[in-house]
Amino acid sequence: MNTTAKSSTSEVDVKTFRRIRKAIGILGISLPIVLVVLSWITFFDTKVQPSISNYYYTNLRELFTGVLCAVGLFLIRYQGTKSKNFWKNDCLLTNIAGYMAFGIALFPTSPNECTDKIYSLIPSCNSLLGILHYGFAATFFIIIAVISISVFTIGQKENKDIPISIINENYIYITCGILILLFILLIPIFAFVSNFVYATLLFETLALFSFGISWLIKGRLLGDKGKLGKKIYREHN
Repeated sequence: MNTTAKSSTSEVDVKTFRRIRKAIGILGISLPIVLVVLSWITFFDTKVQPSISNYYYTNLRELFTGVLCAVGLFLIRYQGTKSKNFWKNDCLLTNIAGYMAFGIALFPTSPNECTDKIYSLIPSCNSLLGILHYGFAATFFIIIAVISISVFTIGQKENKDIPISIINENYIYITCGILILLFILLIPIFAFVSNFVYATLLFETLALFSFGISWLIKGRLLGDKGKLGKKIYREHN
C-alpha cells in the first residue's frame, strides 16, 4: 500500500473521530440550554420543567427524544478501542451508553398526571416504567463518567520535556467524570432534604455540561496547537 495514502486515510479517521466527539459534546451541553430557553418563549407553550426527563410530556418532546437518539446513535457508531479490561473497553462502554440513551428516550419518566393516552413506546401509566427510565439514566451517567475517568485518560504521549499543566487533558477528564457522579448522586439527596423544585433539572444540566466538556476536550475543540494546546495535550506542535 502507498505510504502516503495510508497516512492520509489515518489522518481522515482521526479527524472523523474528533468530529464525532465534538458533536456528542455539543449535543450534551446544548440539550438542557435549548430546552430551558425555549420554555421561556411563549410560542412553545411550555413551562420550565422540574427535570429534563419531564420535557417528554411537553411540546418539546421531539427535541428531547431527538437529541437523545442522536447522542445514542453517535455513541453506538463510535468505534473506540477494545480492551479485555471492561473499564477501559472504549468500544463496549460507548455502545452501552448509546443504548442507554435510546432507553431514556423510549421509556419516559412517569407523568405527573395520568391522561387518557400516554404517548410512549409502552402506553401505560405504570410507575415501574418510570423506574426503568431512571435505571437507563443512571446507567448512562455512570458509564459516561467511567469513560471520562478510565478511557479518555489512556494514551497521552510521554513528552517528559513538557511539564504537566494544571489544565492537562487527563486532569480535565478525571474532574469531569467525578463531577458527573457527584451531580447524579446529589439528585436523590436533594429530593429528600430540599423543596427546591428545579434541583433535578439543575444537577442533570451540570452533569451534562461535565459530560459535554469532557467530549469536547477529547475532540480538541479548542485546537491542539500553540501554548494552550501544548498545556492541555502535552504534545509538540
